[in-house]
Amino acid sequence: MNDIEERLVTLAQAGDLEAFNAIVDRYQGRAYNLALRMLGEPSRAEDAIQEAFLSAYRNIRRFRGPKLHSWLLTIVANTCRDLLRSPHFRRTTSLEAMTEAAEPRWESREESPEEYAVRQELGREIQRGLSSLPEDQRLAIILVDIQGLAYEEAAAIMGASLGTVKSRLSRARGRMRDFLLRQGELLPSPYRQEK
Repeated sequence: MNDIEERLVTLAQAGDLEAFNAIVDRYQGRAYNLALRMLGEPSRAEDAIQEAFLSAYRNIRRFRGPKLHSWLLTIVANTCRDLLRSPHFRRTTSLEAMTEAAEPRWESREESPEEYAVRQELGREIQRGLSSLPEDQRLAIILVDIQGLAYEEAAAIMGASLGTVKSRLSRARGRMRDFLLRQGELLPSPYRQEK
């Protein structure tokens, strides 16, 4: 942890809500990305990170360091696992997601509409592939390949050994490769593998 984070944690542990909100501001993007990739739906991801940050707030006094982001991502991952295992969890497509898909929004002035459409299509296929993975493999690939965490950090978040993380990651990458190869014509043309 850097000095700023240490100070924020100390203040948050003393009950300073503004300090905890500053922590949330620093990590909500990574937390949301993890939850979205695990759950596959924006509204459920938002609910999960809200629940995870509430849990973190209630338990901030138990945090003993050294890596605040690993501690927070562990809480997010566990919240997502609980939601996935819940008998009430059903995969659905929200109206919000359907309207977002129907209404193009360009995030970059330099990106053409065609490039945007190709990127969105590829993103949907990748998310479908991630959703098809077993939960433990999905978490491994999200933490290491998408979030960019070191194997050791991923192991700490997953509560697994380093070898287990590497094994799950290898299986996940293989399944993702196979999934994407099976999609063939569904992938945008720049990403299709020539035979």
